[in-house]
Amino acid sequence: MRVAIVLNTSWNIYNFRRGLAQALLNAGHQVIAIAPEDKYSSYLQEMGCEYYPVRLENKGSNPLKDLGYMYQLYNIYKKAKPDVILQFTIKPNIYGTLAALPLGKLVVNNVCGLGTVFLRNNLTAKVAKVLYKLSFRFPRRVFFQNEDDLNLFLEQNLIREKITDLLPGSGIPLDKFKPQGEFQRNSTFTFLVIARLLYDKGIREYIDSIKILKNKGIKARFQLLGYLDDSKNLGITQKQLDEWVDAGLVEYLGTTENVAGVIAQADCVVLPSYREGTPRSLLEAAGMGKPIVTTNIAGCRQTVDDGENGFLCEVKNAQDLADKMEKIYHLSDEQLIAMGQASRRKAEQEFDEQIVIQKYLAIIQAYEKLIMKQNKSQITTLNPQYS
Repeated sequence: MRVAIVLNTSWNIYNFRRGLAQALLNAGHQVIAIAPEDKYSSYLQEMGCEYYPVRLENKGSNPLKDLGYMYQLYNIYKKAKPDVILQFTIKPNIYGTLAALPLGKLVVNNVCGLGTVFLRNNLTAKVAKVLYKLSFRFPRRVFFQNEDDLNLFLEQNLIREKITDLLPGSGIPLDKFKPQGEFQRNSTFTFLVIARLLYDKGIREYIDSIKILKNKGIKARFQLLGYLDDSKNLGITQKQLDEWVDAGLVEYLGTTENVAGVIAQADCVVLPSYREGTPRSLLEAAGMGKPIVTTNIAGCRQTVDDGENGFLCEVKNAQDLADKMEKIYHLSDEQLIAMGQASRRKAEQEFDEQIVIQKYLAIIQAYEKLIMKQNKSQITTLNPQYS
């Protein structure tokens, strides 16, 4: 089978869906990667994927540009001739489904999170819901990464329940994200947030919680790893970040291709986000046996059994976040070890990348059998001697 993987960046395919792509290749399928071009596009080709570049404005909501993106996908699907199209993130999900419709392609979508669109009740959110309702009439299957998002779509009549299913995010390769040697607490306890520097990721609350903890005399390091994105006033500005760093509140680590190495050096991973699909950073932290502090909201809460492998805090509440971080800070080595072990067990039981891969392979295998059965039926009808 020819299987297309469609995402908003080649980086995203390579970093979060590489395991799926490799499993498809290993199973004898041809994999077609479709995404905007970046340095990871060549890495996908080196893996053995066909690659088709596409222009996409991720942040914009210009209808003409979005229609242009849909037309590009239509032409690529027509040229590349995939049998199955696997789409991820909002614009590939919506416009890719509509592009595939006249070509009769089997489509499987993945709602990786509702992002900032569903956090606001504005015109953009209303248009997005209309587009979801229109396009999600046609896929064979739509995966959601948490029950909250799935239930929201069902409650607002955006999708038929019979085509839905749940997945544990993108899953993580447990052989890559695993505890690194014997437990060793840092001499200065280290908290780490891994996220794009957007307000909706709870960055402001993280900084405010740091101020609270420092005022209480807590001697800890507070780190921030992630891409600085101040577009459309949704992200932290460079000026604001510089002020926090200069004030000694937070260490900004920039970005890295070795996230596991950074997590390994932390004592606790924190994410005060307002809403997620299933945050990859927390899955990776769990896999590496780290305690977690995160918000009790859609997507985040499923990564923590409160009091077992970390703590849940109230969303947009810096004081509660500080209280939960302080609880982690005061744990004994034995308690930290127990929390880390609970995180690893949870990752093994719930977040293994193989859970995700097997669900996709099962859909493709079932479709492959259906095609073979249909072809055999056609041959038998035309040539009765083969029956």
